[in-house]
Amino acid sequence: MSGNQYGEFAHSYDLMMNSVDYRKWVVYLESFLREHGAQTVLDAACGTGKITVALARDGFKVTGSDLSEDMLMEARAHALESGQRLIPFVCQNMTDISVHRPVDAVISTCDGVNYLTSLEEVERFFQSAFRCLKPGGLLLFDISSDYKLERILGNETFTEVTDDYAYIWYNSFDSERRLIEMDLTFFVKRGGTYSRFQEEHVQRAHSIHEIVKLLNQTGFSAEGIYDAFTREPVRPESERIQFAAIRQEEKDNG
Repeated sequence: MSGNQYGEFAHSYDLMMNSVDYRKWVVYLESFLREHGAQTVLDAACGTGKITVALARDGFKVTGSDLSEDMLMEARAHALESGQRLIPFVCQNMTDISVHRPVDAVISTCDGVNYLTSLEEVERFFQSAFRCLKPGGLLLFDISSDYKLERILGNETFTEVTDDYAYIWYNSFDSERRLIEMDLTFFVKRGGTYSRFQEEHVQRAHSIHEIVKLLNQTGFSAEGIYDAFTREPVRPESERIQFAAIRQEEKDNG
């Protein structure tokens, strides 16, 4: 994951994501966590901590980790505002997450795994998640589908203008490398003026077959693959795919 992602944007991220129904997302994740009796959770690539804090508020013992210090700054502020002062937030790459004691569940939401732009990076994430989990522990993560990245976002330009911000979002999809490059220009209102900044984001369109193969190789069994926010099977036009995997017995991950 590039250090040029979620820098300045981190401080405006929640403003621009205000249409996301985080409560729906949290309730969905908790349905898996409670089924598996999970109490301790590591939230990898936690971003501004909206899901991390909500899980803590609902009684889970959560640690949040992210590669972006700017995102973690926002997450810590959100936790304090929400009265969840005891949540640890640590700066870690998804490919090398670690905990002091094994946890019941590792989660990653909102395209975290798409930002791992090679299968080698995805494998390293699964390996480090394996080391963080207790035997029988739960790995929960979602991806934006290859259908979404290639057919809906790929080679398209999106714009939005509000009273508080505006953006221009240009995408370029490389079908050979399965990568989408996103060039984003933002104008954010601060006082009586607008600040302009630009970021580049890159995601990979992972296939279900690739993900399941890597899960098996790293000691997980894929217990469920769903059309996200449901327990229904994935459809050809599913835009987000939810994976639920279980850590098996000890395996040498190198």
